[in-house]
Amino acid sequence: MAKPKVSDAAKMFIVQSLACFDSPSVVAAAVKTEFDVIISRQSIESYDPTKAAGAKMGPRWREIFDATRTAYLADIAKVGISHMAVRLRILQRMVDKVEVQGNSALVAQLLEQAAKEVGGSYTNRREITGKDGGSIKTETKTETRTWRQILRDEHEG
Repeated sequence: MAKPKVSDAAKMFIVQSLACFDSPSVVAAAVKTEFDVIISRQSIESYDPTKAAGAKMGPRWREIFDATRTAYLADIAKVGISHMAVRLRILQRMVDKVEVQGNSALVAQLLEQAAKEVGGSYTNRREITGKDGGSIKTETKTETRTWRQILRDEHEG
């Protein structure tokens, strides 16, 4: 079967979609809908420089991929639910609503989720401290023994 001819517009669409973390399957379906071109998932992967199949990707397309990925990641900060305050406000509205309805089980779940949110359960940052938030006291002990002492201790023990 001959490889389908993919226009530059379709290539641009593929590269930008992959840069926005769309899967090859999703991109293949979108290319079929938008450009009426059937392209395999394996062929789609050749437009992703983060995959082995895209290692030989041309510099033009690599620059477009990198620029799109950078803009996409910067744009995430503009999404409301990416901020804890927004998520907590939504949870508060949900708690208020279901509490009036008498759904105490769902209220408990929402409260647990809010506690996890505030407590940092949804982050990968962990702080380990000692008593009263101070540093953790560690003690090291250095002991020097001869090999004869070691053998004697093992024999006695």
